[in-house]
Amino acid sequence: MSTLRVISGTAKGRRLKDVPGDTTRPVTGMVRQALFNILGADAADSAWWDLFGGTGAIGIEALSRGAAFVRFSELNRLPIETIKANLQTCGFSAQAEVRRGDAFAMLAAAPDRAFDYVYIAPPQYKEMWSKALRALDANPGWLSEGAWVIAQIHPREMEELELHHLEKFDERKYGSTLLIFYEKK
Repeated sequence: MSTLRVISGTAKGRRLKDVPGDTTRPVTGMVRQALFNILGADAADSAWWDLFGGTGAIGIEALSRGAAFVRFSELNRLPIETIKANLQTCGFSAQAEVRRGDAFAMLAAAPDRAFDYVYIAPPQYKEMWSKALRALDANPGWLSEGAWVIAQIHPREMEELELHHLEKFDERKYGSTLLIFYEKK
């Protein structure tokens, strides 16, 4: 497995731990680089929710590039421990919150803050990305005005969704990874 490192920003070059086993699929450096090239300076001072946190690479990259706050959520103990260790390695524990629990139960709860970006990269081929997107669409208080929701899926999982508060405005394919961008209407 390739070494996972922070690409840019204040923690550039820091090595991130992988989650033991094969339950997560870390996003490639190429996809992270492309994502943050698209976001540019807008990532600074933003609030993120890395919904299916995995290693925490996306949220940590956001923090490294100046994001003000990232919430990481994961269901299982090993990814939670990995995210906490990676945050500590990069010195971002104070700007982050790590929550263990079911993503769909969290999305259905009353919002306790609004996020500028929600990153959805669940296990593949289980239609969890579309379920998470629909849950966010049904509970838009989680999203700040003009917020973006970004889904990372395999291109074969792509389906058009009927949404009321979110609108798809772009998609980018990088090998076997598709990033789909939605904006709060």
